[in-house]
Amino acid sequence: MKRIMLGALAALAMGTAALAEEMKLAVTTSFHNSGLAEVLLPEIKADLGLEVQLLVVGTGQAIRLGEAGDVDAILVHSKKAEEAFLAGGNGTHRREIMYNDFVFIGPKADPATIAGAGSAKAALQKIAAAEAAFVSRGDDSGTHKKELSLWAVADLSPDEFGDWYNAVGAGMGAALNTASGMGGYIMSDRASWLNFANKGDLVLLYSGDPVLFNQYAYLPVNPEKHPHVKSELVAELETWLVSDKAKELINSYQINGEALFVFNAEQ
Repeated sequence: MKRIMLGALAALAMGTAALAEEMKLAVTTSFHNSGLAEVLLPEIKADLGLEVQLLVVGTGQAIRLGEAGDVDAILVHSKKAEEAFLAGGNGTHRREIMYNDFVFIGPKADPATIAGAGSAKAALQKIAAAEAAFVSRGDDSGTHKKELSLWAVADLSPDEFGDWYNAVGAGMGAALNTASGMGGYIMSDRASWLNFANKGDLVLLYSGDPVLFNQYAYLPVNPEKHPHVKSELVAELETWLVSDKAKELINSYQINGEALFVFNAEQ
């Protein structure tokens, strides 16, 4: 009986130790949909003994989770929102990790003729002029924030659009599924598009404008505001994310021979 009790206590202690090596990271749906997390997380666990629990949400929700202290760090892609997060004392710093770009997807027939557009601004103006079906994430994500900023640059407001504009309030995968089902246009991050299986009649029609640059950054939650956050583990993860190994894994991650992200962290 004594041995059984000692064994149970040892198992409990081991379980407690394992729990101490867990941290919560809020990430965007676009990052998760890319499939990169499935590559990185096992390597992080093998190298650090760290179990990273992902909360997959849009950038806006990720930032709110960080503000509330419900996660230990966030990995998001909306610089303006990230800077506001830091200005509010919610994070300690912002560390750029990698980037890709946004692309415009639409039906092969391309009724708005955006494939010949000279800029992202022109592509959106063509879609609006044609009143072609357009799917917006409408979820306060980094992608949604970027889309709204591009409409503004094009001197257009979604609030004034008709039924052709469909704000679905969903993640990148669900929004792409909606666009596929209705044969509509959509703005997506390149990684989610490449990893999207239900393409249907959709094709990549426009990309390349520098304004479509899409930077991902890592922001630790401020322990002075939320003393319970696991700052040591957050720092360990950050060191790993900017390491040569992470660089190799991120840069070599491809789908159908096409890279999804480019590592650009300062090491």
